[in-house]
Amino acid sequence: MNIQRKRKAKVDPVGSEVSDSTLPQNDDAAVRHYVVESYGCQMNVHDAERLAGLLEAAGYAPAPSTADADVVVVNTCSVRERAEEKLFTRLGELRDEARSRQRQRVVAVAGCVAQQEGENIRRRSKDVDVVIGTQAAGRLPGLLDEALTRAAEGRRRPPVIDINPYEDVSFPIGMARRQDPVKAYVTIIEGCNDFCAFCVVPYTRGHERMRPVTAILEEVAEAVGSGRREIHLLGQIVNHYQAPDDPACDFAALLERVASVPGVDRIRFASPHPRHVTARLIVALRDIPQVCKHIHLPVQSGSTRVLTAMRRRHTREEYLALVDRLRESVPDVALSTDLIVGFPGETPAEFDETLSLVERVGYHSVFSFKYSPRPNTLASKRMADDAPEHEKTRRIVALQSLQREIQRRIFDTMVGHSFEVLVDAPSRRRPHELSGRTTGNTVVNLPGHSAWVGRLTRVRVARVGPNSVWGQAVAVEQGTRHRLEPVDPVEAVTAAGESHDD
Repeated sequence: MNIQRKRKAKVDPVGSEVSDSTLPQNDDAAVRHYVVESYGCQMNVHDAERLAGLLEAAGYAPAPSTADADVVVVNTCSVRERAEEKLFTRLGELRDEARSRQRQRVVAVAGCVAQQEGENIRRRSKDVDVVIGTQAAGRLPGLLDEALTRAAEGRRRPPVIDINPYEDVSFPIGMARRQDPVKAYVTIIEGCNDFCAFCVVPYTRGHERMRPVTAILEEVAEAVGSGRREIHLLGQIVNHYQAPDDPACDFAALLERVASVPGVDRIRFASPHPRHVTARLIVALRDIPQVCKHIHLPVQSGSTRVLTAMRRRHTREEYLALVDRLRESVPDVALSTDLIVGFPGETPAEFDETLSLVERVGYHSVFSFKYSPRPNTLASKRMADDAPEHEKTRRIVALQSLQREIQRRIFDTMVGHSFEVLVDAPSRRRPHELSGRTTGNTVVNLPGHSAWVGRLTRVRVARVGPNSVWGQAVAVEQGTRHRLEPVDPVEAVTAAGESHDD
């Protein structure tokens, strides 16, 4: 497959790009070749894997780059500001590339911007052949074939558009072309019913639809059967899950059942809503060994008045009480969050409440954003975007500065201690190093053999950076699963190549 993930600032870089050398080669000139470009969140990454699987099942082969592709699918995200303008800029770049190489190809726009804009894409761009919404992905191969046939015959017409709100959330097991060798994304919920004032998701992903637990477990078994050790359960409000085929299976019960699948070593999930963190979920987080001791707990603001305006349905005090319950039950739990600055009506004093909440909680990581109106949302229709841009910038700089201090303090406590790390990829910055994560989701870089990717490793932390720590392996899985055997750190460094300071 060729899935090219276009990274955005503040998005957790989960997954890795596929290198050209790993792409299967196909010399048959009659075979149509594709590239899927994906923007945004973990769910979009998994959607791109699904789109790639659908195309390959239909006979398409991956192209090494967009310049060599007969089909380019741009899988879009609409959560951030200017998402639409970024799409049209990219469409212009693809048009210019095709003209410079005198290559005829078909361009499809998929994902949340496609669902949101629909006919507007056709009006603004003549370079799009297919527009397919978030709930119509299964129709992509057929729509592309139709567009390619028209193009080959020299016939062009307005793009085929399908943004219908299909109810079916099923997807053929095993068809997704997973781009990560260690972890697998498994969607359990599509859509959202909460309608937070700032959020476009209910308008682009539709209302909440749960997958049957039987289908989820079947997909988990398929993923671990192909070598994946870490399962990421995905949903807009993932902890609101209730199995449609088993009334007794809520989200906590689902975690138990996923953990019981042979071969599952770690379970993560994103993103939960604070008001759906039940006592049963806290017990599952504490007692199920495979469930990572990390929970992403979006708060968005530290002010109860702003939270009410956002329609978050909890107060500052309720959120902090939840944090206390989590830490009382799971003392080593790592917490992360999302925060918006400059929401309509937010005063400087209310922003200070956000800073005090961040200091009080002590997050391991924070994803912070300047507010921007998103189409169709309550805030965009009824609330004035009244914070000047320079004030939003001041606030986000202050917030990120505070978080860097907190993160550094947390990382400093790790120095000299050993942690179990699942090595998941070569380091992005240094060819002789590896990267992995602790159960608390801290990124750990270490020198080591490339064969360690996919293995559990015990690492002693030696120093810290702004967003990760560095250490040396003291034990590694060798042959037997979960059996870590001592390794000489000096030999590991020597085998990996020269190590450098952060």
